[in-house]
Amino acid sequence: MAKPHILLVTFPAQGHINPALQFAKRLITNGVSVTYATSKFAVRRINTTSVPDGLSFAAFSDGYDDGFKPGDDIHHYMAELQRLGSETLSEFIVNSVNEGKKFTCIVYSILLTWVGKVAAAAEIPSILLWNQSATLFDIYYYYFNGYGDFIRKNVNDPSFLVKLPGLPELASHDLPSFFIPSNQYKFSLPSLEEQMEILDEQTKPKVLVNTFDALEPEALKAIDKYNLVGIGPLIPSAFLDGKDPSDTSFGGDLFNSSKDYIEWLNSKAKSSVIYVSFGSISVLSKPQMEEIARGLLDSGRPFLWVIRENQGKEKEKEEYKLSCKEELERQGKIVPWCSQVEVLSHSSVGCFVTHCGWNSTLESLTSGVPLVAFPQWTDQLTNAKVIEDVWRTGVRVSNFNKEGIVEALEIKRCLELVMGGEERGIEMRSNAKKWKELAREAANEGGSSNKNIKNFVDEIAKHCQ
Repeated sequence: MAKPHILLVTFPAQGHINPALQFAKRLITNGVSVTYATSKFAVRRINTTSVPDGLSFAAFSDGYDDGFKPGDDIHHYMAELQRLGSETLSEFIVNSVNEGKKFTCIVYSILLTWVGKVAAAAEIPSILLWNQSATLFDIYYYYFNGYGDFIRKNVNDPSFLVKLPGLPELASHDLPSFFIPSNQYKFSLPSLEEQMEILDEQTKPKVLVNTFDALEPEALKAIDKYNLVGIGPLIPSAFLDGKDPSDTSFGGDLFNSSKDYIEWLNSKAKSSVIYVSFGSISVLSKPQMEEIARGLLDSGRPFLWVIRENQGKEKEKEEYKLSCKEELERQGKIVPWCSQVEVLSHSSVGCFVTHCGWNSTLESLTSGVPLVAFPQWTDQLTNAKVIEDVWRTGVRVSNFNKEGIVEALEIKRCLELVMGGEERGIEMRSNAKKWKELAREAANEGGSSNKNIKNFVDEIAKHCQ
């Protein structure tokens, strides 16, 4: 019997690339060959120093082969990604088939609905890899199926609450930012709606979700017409099931950096360090950065703060410098990049101040680290809601001032709540440990996600018979 060969295609952003590469490795360990495809620029930046046997890379053009730069038109980019991506990916598939390398299945991530159309034209089965939460998938589904007008009409009302089937009650600030009329990413909702329409053309389509059964049991089963399958958390094996201790950073280190921060963490007491990172895309305003800085200093605790070198535009770099940088460097450590799963798994880390991107959320859960949720946009608002009220592993910042800034006093309050000795802090830390165990259980042999991946492989292998 021929070995299944999957073409795995993802949107060229780090939050999509990292989990997809981890999924590729899970597939390979189950006897599948994987060709991983993303944009030319992204492929060039992937760390491929320890590529496992069975994995190869392919690149398609998105019209921005030197990378998407700040100030570029995102709507033009998305149009070019679809136009050129469809063209170059189709050519690649045809060439592969002509060389005798047929694909059993095409798996693609969100924002790439055109890949499903390319697969259909090539008569290859396709399946969606939803690299956000099952809860978010359900919210989008309901938005396009009966609740859209209601949400649009009320989303700017701070007192608005909506109860969607199978989900917790959601306030307006818990809903994805794409629902807000002033949202600048106008392409997002039409793309997501088109994705739902593509799924609706199939009978009970399977959607692979980067979550696990124990984490979102209701959300995974809320929509009868789809089969949502938890295959996560998709993070490196060394920090999850431990099957491959060498698997610590493959694919994810898109930036080269010294790891002297690990030595610094080694010098700190257990659970004493505050880790602060807002991901690879979010850009905070200078006033907000200053308030975070003051909150960290006032906490009196050591901290590791990731401030990307491209945080401000070139001409603004000088004025973007924090006013209390010397004071900060005496109390903590500021780095331009770090291996996040490695940091979160370190025994000295006791709290994570995060934008609540889904990868960061899963990494904190898997590492057993409680959170200060500081969401910015898109799915982060929903993730913050479930972190605080459903999983109860963190506290969400509130009390914004007139300019929409969270001030130092509020940041300090949240840090003390998570790391202090009060009952709620103890509960959050206890829950974080519980989810850590459940995440590892899901990934281990016989666990829910492990079995779901095996079942998926068995299913596609039938096409090779």
